[in-house]
Amino acid sequence: MTAVAATASRTHNSFKDVWLISAGHGITHWYTASFYILLPLLAAELHLSYTQIGMTITVQYLAGALANIPGGMIVDVVGKKGYIMAVALFWVGMPYALMSLTHHYAVLLMCAALVGIGNNLWHPAAISTLAQRYPDRKGLVLSFHGMGGNLSEAVAPSTVAALLTWLSWRTVVVINVVPGVIMSALILGMLGAFSARTVGTAGNADPLNDRAKVGSRKVYLRDVTKLLRNKSLMLVSCSSALRTMTQAGIFTFLPVFLFQQLHYSQLAIGLCISALSISGFLAAPVGGHLSDRIGRKRVVMSSTLLTGTMIIGMLLVGKNLLFVLFVALVGFFLYAMRSVLQAWAVESVPKQLAGAGIGVQFGFTSFGAAISPAFLGLVADKYTIYGAFYLLAGTIILGNLFMAFLPDRAAGPNS
Repeated sequence: MTAVAATASRTHNSFKDVWLISAGHGITHWYTASFYILLPLLAAELHLSYTQIGMTITVQYLAGALANIPGGMIVDVVGKKGYIMAVALFWVGMPYALMSLTHHYAVLLMCAALVGIGNNLWHPAAISTLAQRYPDRKGLVLSFHGMGGNLSEAVAPSTVAALLTWLSWRTVVVINVVPGVIMSALILGMLGAFSARTVGTAGNADPLNDRAKVGSRKVYLRDVTKLLRNKSLMLVSCSSALRTMTQAGIFTFLPVFLFQQLHYSQLAIGLCISALSISGFLAAPVGGHLSDRIGRKRVVMSSTLLTGTMIIGMLLVGKNLLFVLFVALVGFFLYAMRSVLQAWAVESVPKQLAGAGIGVQFGFTSFGAAISPAFLGLVADKYTIYGAFYLLAGTIILGNLFMAFLPDRAAGPNS
């Protein structure tokens, strides 16, 4: 570890920035988790088919995919990541307020696209900051960042479902904007405007506020282009895309499946999705810590195989308590590898390109997530929704093929 890295680790060993950034990440996931619970009600009111339901989530992820690489470049070149994170939080929340006014499918798609752009502006700023501040504990601190998202995904479904027993979905959407506005102000105050006054010196670089040492714009753009020829980053990104395809498919169609096929109440649906996310919350630090100790590859490969197996088990057990258990196990193994893949991607690229590297990875994952809901909707309309879930199980297991070509840690400039 370099002297600068050692100094940075000692300076930030309180983890205060980790907790705040993780909480901000939680708000971005609060919105998406809430939307999955609201989606069956929107679908019923707007008379949407499975394909249209899937296309709503596809548009959200596709917009995010297109925003990821430019967003990562902005993070590297501009710095001031506290400001960027605050803007991202505000950007994610406001489109949901617009949804409350819509009675048209086209407006719903526009709002979903805006959410996707804001959501994916967050990750390059937050992940590159944490990875560079804690170079020897990337797996652990990024798992805490992931836990923030998982905790919100655990709490939001049951909270929103409970609100829906008293309020209309339009009212709930408006109320939902408040947490994002509050957290945006906190991020701006604690990591943006205030911390910008104390940019690190050459002897003690501050990853939060410093721009990357990227040289001229021409050189930087050339280096970013080279990332697309970085074998380790490409393989990790492809595996991440397949993982996110599974996650997007599960969260899009599991609430619909529970509502339409198993006839669960809104509260029961919320509790079921919460069980999936609570297990993911518990899995994140386990996966991150194990990957720091025994290697990224072992954790990712075992998690992909077990996720696919649990999805099949979920479909086979039918409507009983075992169903909820299998849902929870899907969440555990699915989320155990998320922060591991992020740490692996950071290790694959030079430090001055960390934002762009995360942008590339999240661009791949967003494209994967964009493909999944619309395609699964087509499968569910043509065949059955059961067929769509079996396809998901195969998709996540397929991700193991990419791992076979990688060493235990990506042999990049940051490893």
